Amino acid sequence: MSERPSPLRVVVLGGGTAGWMSACALAKLLGPLVTVTLVESEDIGIVGVGEATLPHIRGFVERLGIDEAAFMQATHATYKLGIDFQDFGRIGESYVHPFGTFGEEVAGVPFHHYWLELQRLGLAEPIGHYSLAVTAALAGKFRPPTTDGTLNSTYGYAYQFDATLFGPFLREHGKTLGVDRIEGKVVEVRQDPESGDVTALELESGQEIAGDLFVDCSGFRSLLLGTTLGEEWEDWSGWLPCDRAAALPCSHVSEEITPFTAAIAMPAGWRWRIPLQHRMGNGYVFASQFLSEDEACAAIVGAVDGKPLADPRVLRFRAGRRKASWQKNVIAVGLSSGFLEPLESTSIYLSQMAITYLIELFPIGGPIDPRDRDEFNRLVDMEYDRVRDFLILHFHATTRDDSEFWNHVRTMAVPDTLAEKMALWREAGRVEKYSDGLFYDASWIAVYLGQGVWPERHDARVRLPDPEQVARAMAALRNAIVAEVGAMPGHREFLTANERRLAMQS
Repeated sequence: MSERPSPLRVVVLGGGTAGWMSACALAKLLGPLVTVTLVESEDIGIVGVGEATLPHIRGFVERLGIDEAAFMQATHATYKLGIDFQDFGRIGESYVHPFGTFGEEVAGVPFHHYWLELQRLGLAEPIGHYSLAVTAALAGKFRPPTTDGTLNSTYGYAYQFDATLFGPFLREHGKTLGVDRIEGKVVEVRQDPESGDVTALELESGQEIAGDLFVDCSGFRSLLLGTTLGEEWEDWSGWLPCDRAAALPCSHVSEEITPFTAAIAMPAGWRWRIPLQHRMGNGYVFASQFLSEDEACAAIVGAVDGKPLADPRVLRFRAGRRKASWQKNVIAVGLSSGFLEPLESTSIYLSQMAITYLIELFPIGGPIDPRDRDEFNRLVDMEYDRVRDFLILHFHATTRDDSEFWNHVRTMAVPDTLAEKMALWREAGRVEKYSDGLFYDASWIAVYLGQGVWPERHDARVRLPDPEQVARAMAALRNAIVAEVGAMPGHREFLTANERRLAMQS
């Protein structure tokens, strides 16, 4: 038998969500193959407003061995079935981007083609009526999906939580996994004079933290990848001009808690509304070239429903990513790698996927293979690029001309990759297929149709069956969805039952 290789010394720079997600995952999933040290400073704050997630976070939490109910209680979390977009395509219109499907494929033809044909004949209800996730979200209902292939398995869910509590929760979990936390500020990054690899971090206290592999979770500073290694930034603000957010928590005004995030278009961007168990999260994401910070703060104060619990806090950012997220022996995760505005709650997902790819391509028992590094960079770039295109679609696919901001995003040139996707949809009602990455058919369909981007034609095979027969099948689906949602408990009711179960277990 071959001997087990010596553990690789991994140093994670930065706490917060990205840092502790990275440290916990490496310690849990690589075990004795690594030692994990995390360096963070209590004096350096975290962004801490990203309160909404995508369904992928559920698998990540489970793989770390975290109990969902305990995690939700610790972070005041709620369940999320999708995002309700208001006033994006035109003022007065809304749609839900669901974490689930619209109908099901029949005879090899996607459901939305049948729906488009019945819509043409005036026989179809709004497409959201054929999604269990949309119907449950708007009804304020929730229960976990099944895995038995029935109607109740056609949706997923994510979480909405207090991001300022998620990092500390993971910190405590990380300690149980053997992560060594060191408090301190980095004053110097030491590098090998020949290879340029990072060899150690020198702290303000004089302590040196040596390592073989360094994970940069230092946020927008990107201390290791950006500042030390000089990795170039690719600026996407020309397509995603929002570069500020005025965040403001407020109290609840109702006992009910909606199981979805709301995104409401505003004159210079959009605002979020995220219900947590103990409060409501709000924020105005805006483009500073069209609106001042003072104006944005006044706007969000005037827009919230409940009593403000703090003064608005302004965050500054820019859309884009590093041209490579892994250089030499430094891997950037989270904001140090890139940032795409929070419209579709993708920040934690992008951190999670970078961690997943790192673990899959981890240099166990030997030096870094340049081929693994190249593959990591390819995969991370793919994730960012596809999310970027999907976000741009929300702004570009609009008829709004009521402000400078909406005129700008409506008329701007978009990336060729997005232009090709939109052309494919407009010409044939088809969504570009890919096996990796985020946002599949239902997501694109929700935004296209929700914002008035209609195809010129659809699959001709849908005209083969009797349209009345197809209409009856769709009506049966709609009735089944209504019945299933009617049997679900309310979202608040389900959360309360979870709390009771946890209390009984303890």
